[in-house]
Amino acid sequence: MAETTAVPAAPLVSPAPGAPLATGTAPTARGRRALVVLRVVQVLLALFYAFASALPKLVAHPSAVDSFDRMGWSSAGMYTIGALELAGGVALLIPALQSVAAVALRALMAGAFVVQLTVFHGQNAATPVILIVPLLLIAWARRGENARLLRLVRRQG
Repeated sequence: MAETTAVPAAPLVSPAPGAPLATGTAPTARGRRALVVLRVVQVLLALFYAFASALPKLVAHPSAVDSFDRMGWSSAGMYTIGALELAGGVALLIPALQSVAAVALRALMAGAFVVQLTVFHGQNAATPVILIVPLLLIAWARRGENARLLRLVRRQG
């Protein structure tokens, strides 16, 4: 009698760097493509947050200054939001921080959505909602990195 062994499907999440792959769990071609697409999305979001979103706030571009004036926030609020966006964009590219960064940026986008609805009467309210979708995907797909980050933090403490 011939026996057949089923090979389990590869997870969408890659193992932690340096962690050995279990026998039979090598990523499939589909899994590798999904990881590449996820990485491309992360890089595009990182570029968006760093240059299109954070930079105008950090250099006090007139459009950013006007928006924060309309909200009644000081320049300190503008610089703080810009710094958070820049930090989140950079953290999306760091394997140990990418899931946490996606969660933090989602919270920032939830706040931006509320501000768009209340202060700007819904103008551009779809933008933060659209950005939340890929951030949800990144946070979920990279959730395995949270355990690695926790180990790093515990080791430092």
